[in-house]
Amino acid sequence: MIKRPSYLKKLIQLKDTDVIKVITGVRRSGKSVLLMLYRDYLLSNGIKSDQIIYLNFEQFELLGVRNQNELIELLKPKLNKKQRLYLMFDEIQMVDGWQAVINGIRASYNCDIVITGSNAQMLSGELATLLSGRYVEIPIYPFSFQEFLTAKEIDLQSREVDQAFQEYEQFGGFPAVVLANQEIKDTILSGIFDTIILNDVSMRAKVRDQESLKALVDFLSDNTGQLVKPANVANVLKSEGIKVSNHTIENYLELLENAFLFYRARQYDIRGKGYLRTTGKYYIVDPGLRRYAVSQRPGNYAGQLENIVYVELLRRGYKVDVGKLQSKEIDFIARKHDEIIYIQVTYEIPENTHETDNLLNLRNNHQKILITQKYYPDIKEIDGIPVINVVDWLLDEQE
Repeated sequence: MIKRPSYLKKLIQLKDTDVIKVITGVRRSGKSVLLMLYRDYLLSNGIKSDQIIYLNFEQFELLGVRNQNELIELLKPKLNKKQRLYLMFDEIQMVDGWQAVINGIRASYNCDIVITGSNAQMLSGELATLLSGRYVEIPIYPFSFQEFLTAKEIDLQSREVDQAFQEYEQFGGFPAVVLANQEIKDTILSGIFDTIILNDVSMRAKVRDQESLKALVDFLSDNTGQLVKPANVANVLKSEGIKVSNHTIENYLELLENAFLFYRARQYDIRGKGYLRTTGKYYIVDPGLRRYAVSQRPGNYAGQLENIVYVELLRRGYKVDVGKLQSKEIDFIARKHDEIIYIQVTYEIPENTHETDNLLNLRNNHQKILITQKYYPDIKEIDGIPVINVVDWLLDEQE
């Protein structure tokens, strides 16, 4: 198993607290492995195996456990009030009524609880009502570029790093894909993509028109970095012979977000200090899935780079918006605690000063950076704004 110390550290820090740890993320991003890593940590630190209860609700043995009463009957013989228990429930959203069971266990037993799920809806509704203030979400993503290099045993100072980034752009960071032979990477990506679309979106929401759903995924993937309005998307799809309403597009967008396949960056009016309701940008969780979704067509390199930067900012714990300053656009406003960073992303520095001019129009003292894909060894800054190559930025541990 590939160690994922940043995620494991969060679980360890919350160990033996009253809060329920909720690991969320797209399918095949490593949630189950993280549970295994946490279990190994517990065992190596004196916790006995009979204190640990691990259940994966996608396993064959548990396919018959799909409602609250069946879950209670399964757990009754395993629970013990005489010792502290460590409960790990993988993909628990597959059991109807699980929220009440988890809350009952938390209230009745001396226990440490970790659950995982592949759908954002598990954090709303009954869970939010029953466990308000008693759970912490730990989002997990496919491998970062730094984790990618670690998995492939490539030294950060090696000349192989730039070539590795090209592979990362092409095939992404899903652990199973990273560790696979080159000739089967696309096959694995295809399986992940179809499973997310069919299981985590279509079946769960009972979507009948899969053609429209896949067309929307194709559109979003091909237009990464562009502002999206549901009405405009519906018109584009209609021009391609796919009849779909604005309302359906809005529903599908929500479903894709709930499955952690896409993330929406809302547009923030910097001068007006408020969000614009109707627009936003959508970024896919992994560059490999993006390439697969657009049928491996090359192009939109700037959007692809923007996508990688956006997801990396999420990994680092930032809340990320798209900035609007009158008629100008700031690619990203990244916020974490009291820190604010304004970021422009460009494949190469244009002959004009458009990219840095947008940042210079921001009359404040917050950090501003320009991230490029092309190397500029002789350009460290433009008008006081640091210019950073994306590979250097991705590997900067201080970030």
